[in-house]
Amino acid sequence: MEFKVSGVEVVLMKGDITEVEADAIVNAANSYLEHGGGVAGAIVRKGGAVIQEESREWVRRHGPVPVGGVAVTSAGRLRAKYVIHAVGPRCGVEPIEKLGEAVRNALRKAEELGLLSIAFPAISTGIFGCPYDAAALQMAQAIKEAAPQLRSVRRIMVVLYGEEAFQKFVEVFKKTIG
Repeated sequence: MEFKVSGVEVVLMKGDITEVEADAIVNAANSYLEHGGGVAGAIVRKGGAVIQEESREWVRRHGPVPVGGVAVTSAGRLRAKYVIHAVGPRCGVEPIEKLGEAVRNALRKAEELGLLSIAFPAISTGIFGCPYDAAALQMAQAIKEAAPQLRSVRRIMVVLYGEEAFQKFVEVFKKTIG
């Protein structure tokens, strides 16, 4: 499913984000950048230990990443130049709006790096417990809001693991930016 927002191509697809080719792959991270399970674990397994090592070094130098914030590492063996680690909220603990903030910050970082393409997972929907529709709304609104300011980023992919997530995201994105 494809949309155009202020000249930026937004693509929703089913699949494994670790297989996607993009200048940056966004990781759904925790504040300490310890990538054990879910998307984060898969990214390190596929991309290699260098991603976890660089993440630990980032936290040693800068401290934990705040909710809504981002950190950048290399992408190891992934088909990307960078991994942008975005810390989404734990639903019911932190405000869901922090998810939109994480998306905007990841897009800002991609712009700073002069990247053309970026791939997002469904941030905060795994162990952080956000329902797909709530996460999709935050992500769609953040993309719609950020798109007019994007100069280098021309393609935003949202890669969804599973049919249920894909259908919910398509439904919400159609209403919000379609």
